[in-house]
Amino acid sequence: MNYHWNWRIFWEPAPNGTGSYLDMLLSGLVLTIVTAVCAWILALTVGSIIGVLRTLPSKMASRAGFAYVEFFRNMPLLVQLFLWFFVLPEILPQSWGLWLKQLPNATFYTASIGLGLFMSARVAEQTRAGINSLPRGQKLAATALGLTTAQAYRYVLLPMAFRIVLPPLTSEFLSTIKNSSVAITIGLVELTAQARAMQEFSFQVFEAFTAATILYLLINIVVVIAMRFLERAVAVPGTIGGK
Repeated sequence: MNYHWNWRIFWEPAPNGTGSYLDMLLSGLVLTIVTAVCAWILALTVGSIIGVLRTLPSKMASRAGFAYVEFFRNMPLLVQLFLWFFVLPEILPQSWGLWLKQLPNATFYTASIGLGLFMSARVAEQTRAGINSLPRGQKLAATALGLTTAQAYRYVLLPMAFRIVLPPLTSEFLSTIKNSSVAITIGLVELTAQARAMQEFSFQVFEAFTAATILYLLINIVVVIAMRFLERAVAVPGTIGGK
């Protein structure tokens, strides 16, 4: 294969007027991080609530949580993003649909919400597993102290459960960062989209996607290292991750 490598391409000006090709990739990286963080906040919030519902004695609450998890977990992320971005504005009332279509940064909001709801089903299962792994004595002790069900979850069960499932939650956060690349299909100009634009402008396909790969690896390594410190800081002796 007669391919001309040019690693200096990153410092050459990009045709879109946003600076150099490196500036293009870095702007895509920033948008990837912002999208992933917003999606993760939504996933952690909604997933924790659904995970708690699945562990309540109420059969109705448990079934509602189960239906939510199965709906979002078993539908491909790409399909969900298409439904949120293309289908939802068409089935809503005309004024609402028109407002959604004209919403500034609609691709960003759609990607954040769609990815967040998709990941929330996985967070819910992790939360449920963490709560169910706790000894029954903890919940009974909380009840004996006069705590309500909400107080028992807030002050006793959830703090312990999150400490136990912190390693798999780290993996889910990394998956959120990587899954943000799917948003290119609805027009979000994140890191993968910028790498693709770079190779279309410059025809240096290997350099563009090599740089994107390195940037993904770097941000994931930073997340892993930070979470390892957090795991050690909150680990409870005698439990998973504790000494």
